[in-house]
Amino acid sequence: MAKTYGQILKSSALIGGSSMVNICFRIGRTKVLALILGPSGFGLMGLYDSISELTRSLAGLGVKNSGVRQIAEAVGAGEAQRIAHTVTTLRRVAVCSGALGALLLVILSRPVSRLTFGDDQHIGAIALLALAVFFNDVSDGQAALVQGMRRIGDLARMSMLGAFYGTVLSVLIVYYYYRQGMAQKGVVPSLVCVAAMASLTSWWYARKVRIEKVSIGWREIFPEVSALLKLGLVFMVTGLMTMGSAYLVRIIVLRTINIEAAGYYQAAWGFGGLYVGFILQAMGADFYPRLTAAAKDDQECNRMVNEQAEVGLLMAGPGLLATLTFAPLIIELFYSTKFGPAVEILRWICLGMILRVVSWPMGFMLLAKGKGAIYFWSELASNLIYVSFLWLGVVTYGLKGAGIAFFATYVVYWFGIYLVLRRLSGFRWSKENLRLAAIFVPGITAVFVGWYLLPRPAALILGTVISMVTGIYSMKTLCALVPMERFPGPVRKLLVSLRLAPVIPKG
Repeated sequence: MAKTYGQILKSSALIGGSSMVNICFRIGRTKVLALILGPSGFGLMGLYDSISELTRSLAGLGVKNSGVRQIAEAVGAGEAQRIAHTVTTLRRVAVCSGALGALLLVILSRPVSRLTFGDDQHIGAIALLALAVFFNDVSDGQAALVQGMRRIGDLARMSMLGAFYGTVLSVLIVYYYYRQGMAQKGVVPSLVCVAAMASLTSWWYARKVRIEKVSIGWREIFPEVSALLKLGLVFMVTGLMTMGSAYLVRIIVLRTINIEAAGYYQAAWGFGGLYVGFILQAMGADFYPRLTAAAKDDQECNRMVNEQAEVGLLMAGPGLLATLTFAPLIIELFYSTKFGPAVEILRWICLGMILRVVSWPMGFMLLAKGKGAIYFWSELASNLIYVSFLWLGVVTYGLKGAGIAFFATYVVYWFGIYLVLRRLSGFRWSKENLRLAAIFVPGITAVFVGWYLLPRPAALILGTVISMVTGIYSMKTLCALVPMERFPGPVRKLLVSLRLAPVIPKG
């Protein structure tokens, strides 16, 4: 058991460290862009980003996730020839799909502009987004190779460098346009720049992966393409649904309220998903390939999902509690005082993110076992529920309803995916996870409700105390899961000095 927890925490530390650096870059970029663009410009950026991600999901054909699975299977079987064929196919498909997606967005730029904004004024900007689509698809293909080979260190460095270069150059681009008196004109070039930097750094690290040289023609490559697309199309369609729902959500907020409201939603969503995204990315880089290797053993899969959920809750719980507590300060600090209406949305999103952390490893079991049809229908249902809930929420409660809809969606999804896994593999929550639920659920409820029932100073004190107590508990529990000798010396000394871990006797 300790060996598995150690592997989880080791990969989480590598990817988590790089994700933390990325968060710092992203926070800096977000702060600068929020100050320059304001709520309306920030909402515009969210809309453009949704268009880019939607097209990218459509054109990508799901090859990133299916590529990771194919390469991980070949690596586990020690089949060098199969690895080489899969990698060669993956690279060619990524370039071709990226070019196809870019061309598609250029051709459809006029109807997309009319659908999104109701006019033709954004045609040129949407066409320019085609470059971001191309760069992102190429980057995804290269990242799939690095992740599938389980080169976690390279994956971490690749992510950090891409984020650094993208942040610096994108901010400079928007600032340049701002000095010209047209800051919003710099939004699309900045998104293209971020994608280009991600593609460049992923290429640098992908080229370091040593594989056998094979000569494979286009006719011979079709069987490999078929293997990639068999599950990849499921990934593509489900990813398309997710991006499509994100796009529709922003359209609903824009059309029902206004573009400033879209900016508030983008701010709350951006920060609400920031910390949890860091946790999930840290865990997922190594978890998916490992789970794929054990896909035929139900008992082992159930154990791995339980352990992953346990570590995820221990890592994410205290941070989300702190976000609930300091939401007003966070919004003002990372955006500006103009984004005040985003605070209440952020609180509801945090509730949903707790359930997302717990249910996320469960969804990966469907992918690892190749249950594409079940995964497709579960994702379709959750996206339809989300869009429906959001429309009802915004109409009924205004902007706050967008946050309520996200939380309600994950309540339904958590119950649904649990029932699916019960039938598929006999999955049950471990005693450790049930104990954690008994600790975190009352704490989260108290902090959330406290802001509505208590005076602000009392709610702040309550949230601070609960966040600190759960944070200390989580650190001690994580330290107990892994033998102390597996921690680096400086980290071990720090944990001992803080009394979060016992002293290891010499000799």
